[in-house]
Amino acid sequence: MVKPLPSYLGRLAPSPTGHLHLGHARTFWLAAERARSAGGALLLRNDDLDALRFRLDFVAAMLEDLRWLGFSWREPVVTQSTRLPRYRAALAALHAAGLIFPCTRTRRDVLEAVSAPHESAATPAPEDEPVYPPQFRPPLDAPLPPLGAVITVNWRFRVPDGEAISFHDARFGPQRAVAGRDFGDFLVWRKDDAPSYQLSCAVDDAELGITEVVRGADLIRSTFRQLLLIRALGHIAPAYYHAPLMLDDRGERLAKRHDALSLRTLRAQGVTPAEIIAPFRTVDPTP
Repeated sequence: MVKPLPSYLGRLAPSPTGHLHLGHARTFWLAAERARSAGGALLLRNDDLDALRFRLDFVAAMLEDLRWLGFSWREPVVTQSTRLPRYRAALAALHAAGLIFPCTRTRRDVLEAVSAPHESAATPAPEDEPVYPPQFRPPLDAPLPPLGAVITVNWRFRVPDGEAISFHDARFGPQRAVAGRDFGDFLVWRKDDAPSYQLSCAVDDAELGITEVVRGADLIRSTFRQLLLIRALGHIAPAYYHAPLMLDDRGERLAKRHDALSLRTLRAQGVTPAEIIAPFRTVDPTP
């Protein structure tokens, strides 16, 4: 007899590009608490698509640190690099619908265009990419080249200019952004023949049945992009909870360069899981 899936399914989605730190631990604790309070379960997704920074020893350290903190998840672990055919199928569907276009512009091209005095494109928010200039788009009726067996050019999703995209965040309340103003055409496949974060994340959250995504508040703008992809691919979007970011003593958000606050460093110093998690309990996971 097949056991039915729980009605609530969350996920932990660390990237093996460095050691986990306190900020990761707090966000994952919030995800675990929300799953527990809903009587649900968690998946663990290994976001290993960053070929430049990925290391196998970071995968082993990530699993060890999460288990040391007491997190559990439904097996098996989902590894993104094994799901490349699913991302390619999604790209093909977007291509067939005429929702993407090839892009040969560099990031420098985009930055120079949005900073030109005569341009009205929005200035990128901190931690976010600049709004893609609409004049760089090919016309809607331009012939769309085939994807090819191996992709050597960037492909972007053409956002519906002027459409307001909204969702309710379980932490920060109503969220709204206007496509083409607050964010522009974004990458779905890179010229090194790999899916973008936006596409892989949207496909996984939809196809794996995630009912709520818990992640950092720096990814709120990414949610608008992923909602467009999920809709374009005919899926139902999950709910979202964006956790407040943990800051260092200079007011900067924690990053993997903060080795002194990595879980492995703290563990080596004799800090216990209970001591790490205790301060997190001041953040209400169910507002």
